[in-house]
Amino acid sequence: MIFVMDDKFLKPYNPTESEARVAKLWDESGFFNPDKLPERNQKGEPFSIVLPPPNVTGTLHSGHALAFTIEDIMVRHARMKGMKTLWIPGTDHAAIATQSKVEKEIQKKEGKSRHDLGRDELLKRVRAFAQESHDTIVNQVKKMGCSIDWSREAFTLDEKRNLAVRTAFKKMYDDGLIYRDFRVVNWDPKGQTTISDDEIVYETRKAKLYTFKYAKDIPISISTTRPETKLGDTAIAVHPDDPRYKSFIGKEYDAVFTGEPIHLKVIADTSVDKEFGTGALGVTPAHSQIDWEMGQKHGLPLKQVINEYAKMTVGDDSIKGKKTIEAREAVVEWLKFEGLLEKEEEIEQNISTAERTGGIVEPLPKLQWFIGVNKPFKRDGKEVTLKILMKEAVERGIGGSQPIQIIPDRFAKVYEHWIENLRDWCISRQIWYGHRIPVWYKDSQIYCGIEAPAGEGWVQDEDTLDTWFSSGLWTFSTLGWPDEKEFTANKAYHPTTILETGYDILFFWVARMILMTTYLLGEIPFKTVYLHGLVRDGKGRKMSKSLGNIIDPLEMTGKYGTDAVRMALIVAVGPGNDSKFDEQKIKAYKLFANKLWNIARFILSSTDGVTFDSSFKDFTAADKVHLECLQTLVKESSTEMNEFKYYLVAEKLYHYAWHELADKILEESKPIIGVFGAPEPTDKVAKLSRQQFLLTALHSLLKLLHPFMPFVTEEIWSSMPGRESLLLVEEWPVA
Repeated sequence: MIFVMDDKFLKPYNPTESEARVAKLWDESGFFNPDKLPERNQKGEPFSIVLPPPNVTGTLHSGHALAFTIEDIMVRHARMKGMKTLWIPGTDHAAIATQSKVEKEIQKKEGKSRHDLGRDELLKRVRAFAQESHDTIVNQVKKMGCSIDWSREAFTLDEKRNLAVRTAFKKMYDDGLIYRDFRVVNWDPKGQTTISDDEIVYETRKAKLYTFKYAKDIPISISTTRPETKLGDTAIAVHPDDPRYKSFIGKEYDAVFTGEPIHLKVIADTSVDKEFGTGALGVTPAHSQIDWEMGQKHGLPLKQVINEYAKMTVGDDSIKGKKTIEAREAVVEWLKFEGLLEKEEEIEQNISTAERTGGIVEPLPKLQWFIGVNKPFKRDGKEVTLKILMKEAVERGIGGSQPIQIIPDRFAKVYEHWIENLRDWCISRQIWYGHRIPVWYKDSQIYCGIEAPAGEGWVQDEDTLDTWFSSGLWTFSTLGWPDEKEFTANKAYHPTTILETGYDILFFWVARMILMTTYLLGEIPFKTVYLHGLVRDGKGRKMSKSLGNIIDPLEMTGKYGTDAVRMALIVAVGPGNDSKFDEQKIKAYKLFANKLWNIARFILSSTDGVTFDSSFKDFTAADKVHLECLQTLVKESSTEMNEFKYYLVAEKLYHYAWHELADKILEESKPIIGVFGAPEPTDKVAKLSRQQFLLTALHSLLKLLHPFMPFVTEEIWSSMPGRESLLLVEEWPVA
């Protein structure tokens, strides 16, 4: 077949027009669905990955764009290697974040709270907001060129996932791993709900460290930044080896502290830091996680003095009913008046704030639901805990699997350190949007079930589950679990091949998935974890509205083309490293897309009438050198793609296309082929050799670049000689 160049190459590359056309080609092909891939893929090894589900709280940002780009590179590369490739999409209901956003809007526009509306009306509005946000997000994901199987889309709060959640809860409850207890938890007074340790954001703020005595006849001084909590103290803790306090250990004291009677016992505990403050600590079991644990160890009474609205419930008239910050000032004034304050110094302190609302977290004793990570249970004839399974998954593997590989490997140590310090996971939330806890009460009876109990008088628990409980089931609930028939049909895709996500949710999501999967399935959720860093602005600053430096990736795709945005996000950005992203970088890769288009135009126009022959052997000595260089590029790129070094491959391909192929080889080719004003060459052998090499180079380059720049490469490929199918499913070049 004689090839004639397509007239479209006579015009400059237009990404807006081209991307819509190419997206339609992909959609009509059905190749995003692994069941519709060509025969060679059907016989290939399965490759599976789940999309980290974006929260239905608004629109996508640069961090999402980076994740989607990396994942799409992985997926397109696997598909071209002949693997049966599945990429599962979905969105996350993001319970606290979504409800909080809707509540703020209602308060702003109507001046009403959720309690004014009632549960049903609020949920109706939250669902409407979530659906609208979902539609926006799906459209944005598609615009990034993601080759996702949309026929398998899931939502963490849809009915299938709800069944999975209820099934998982029931099993863990029956095994004694889920329990309800009265313990100190992280309470968000602004959001009026508990939050987990991982949902706390620590902010460094100026604070004052006060040193004082409870009363003149109590001989021990203590230091604290929160004197208002001392109304709830039930002990003074000292180190057992501290000579200053050995004689006081075991003694008990009574005092009236700002109008509140307190009873204090001096206890010895090795956790006390002798060097901090006076070396003596006031122990408040009701308002500190550390003090709670110390209180449990020493049998101390629990005395709550702060309520859910961060207001004092005890004390004299200057204290009771006041917000904690106001009460703090009142306590300090009282200490001064009584002559008990010994020292006041300014320090820097990490303040616990709620990630979603920004409220200052108050540790409070509450009746909540927990997952016991240290609770022993039987697995394969031996006694294990969830914490042990989470460690083994990364250290030795589970169920005969290889250990989960974490990239970059420095995060494996971070993960293991976190596991060592992991406490029981508080999974109940005092909000209305989310998976309702599948527990019902009737008088003194408690029933936990996948479905509601029969009979009248049963009342379901009001709380909902931590959103990470449902997203922790993501790799297998999206494949049909707990429906045995559906999950068995999809079992080839689990464990998933790889998980790609940000290092900032290693503990939120990655660890939760390992916990849930190792327990429920007895296997790992994924073989490899690839962690990307944060996307920052061109000056290395975190993007924020206050700095006015947010770059909207979708706005940039409309301006410069999706391929340019993808390349700008990938080049020179290694796994686990934060990256700089600015408009100038995107603009540079728009020029590269244009350059690629021009390279194609040159090669196709200078090979008009030539039949591309992939088995051509009669290359000249000069072209053999060029061919060897090309094959080295193919070999190195293939190796580095398999090693997830996408940042290196993208840079090499850019350099080869622009500086080797365009700047050198194409210029050198003009007299050999006789184009662009050069006289007709007399050496027909050299001409044919160069034409075949240029077509070979273009074929290889388009294939290598396709995972990175799918739109422009597919657009060029659709007009290539020797083309048999979409570039999307072409074979990855082999050196």
